[in-house]
Amino acid sequence: MEIRRAVETYREELIALRRDFHAYPELGFREFRTAEKVETYLQSLGLETERIAGTGVAAMLDGRRKDGAVLLLRADMDALPIQEENSFAFASMHPGVMHACGHDAHMAMMLIAAKILTEMADELEGRIKFVFQPNEEIAGAQLMIDEGVLEDPHVDASLALHIWSPIESGKVGIKAGPVTASMDVFSVTISGRGGHTGYPESAVDPVIAAANVIQQVQQIQTRLISPMNATAIMFGKVQGGSKNNIIPDEVVLEGTIRYLYAAGPGDLHNPTERFRKLVTDICTVHGCGCTFDIQHENDAVVNHPTMTSMAFDVAKEMLGESCITEHASMACEDFSAFCDQVPSVLVFLGTAREEAGSTYPHHNPKFTIDEATLTTGVELLVRGAMRYFERYS
Repeated sequence: MEIRRAVETYREELIALRRDFHAYPELGFREFRTAEKVETYLQSLGLETERIAGTGVAAMLDGRRKDGAVLLLRADMDALPIQEENSFAFASMHPGVMHACGHDAHMAMMLIAAKILTEMADELEGRIKFVFQPNEEIAGAQLMIDEGVLEDPHVDASLALHIWSPIESGKVGIKAGPVTASMDVFSVTISGRGGHTGYPESAVDPVIAAANVIQQVQQIQTRLISPMNATAIMFGKVQGGSKNNIIPDEVVLEGTIRYLYAAGPGDLHNPTERFRKLVTDICTVHGCGCTFDIQHENDAVVNHPTMTSMAFDVAKEMLGESCITEHASMACEDFSAFCDQVPSVLVFLGTAREEAGSTYPHHNPKFTIDEATLTTGVELLVRGAMRYFERYS
């Protein structure tokens, strides 16, 4: 089968699928309509489906060699709690919920790729597990792994695409090593002693301690950790006080710590350990106490060298080497859970084009994609699968 011609044959269906998913977004673990639509489509291809992690869907395609390698292809399903500001006809029908990260496109590309690969089953030297994952935003991948998605049969490698507005349409980002950040989410409660703003000497002010924390922790990424190690400590929420003339008892700071390198507990370069120590020291200087609630939410996606080489070769043949850029991001992606278990690669599919209005950042209420890039994504998935079996089965 001529793959590009097959992809072009399904262009209208591909766009229609993406627009349908976009119009009916659902939050993580609530992807009920989405999962049903995915199941029905896969079953129409003759594939047997199973539910994993509630709303997750998986299906196995057998090639001509059932004893060959098993490749997992993954698409994420969940939307975000954002009120869409786009006005096109297929804008979100669900108030306060929006596909603002491209997961609608990921599902559409994967379904059409599944259709083409099913038609090519006799040419496959192995087996493909199509995985539609719920709740990518918060650890849905790990739950699928815990429930056995990588077993029965055992998965040997995995591949995923992420549509990406920081990269222009017609280009892809492929790089070995870390390509998305590890992330810890923190909440710090700074405790003082409340009082009257007219005589602050009688109180212990957690507000000034919090202000100092916000400023001083920035030295972690500029002075305490090598500038070669990308680190971002960001505060997204500051909460404290009830009235303008009352010094509060406590202030709560919430935010994220992201880093694009390996750093385990006790590691001198672990920014979260540095953060905890520095905040404690600052609070002590101000006579305040502090408590921490820190959750490790995602590891870095680390692209495996051989899988990255394979993806690079496929993209080079499709697009030319000039259209491939080495790209990494401080955003997080829970595809990292698959990367931690099997050789994997995540490819960034550029979608930024002014004429399509697709230059807004991810998670923006006006985010959209350049639909012309969808066929490129399908072709990358199909050719990537074929190339994997050529090399490793």
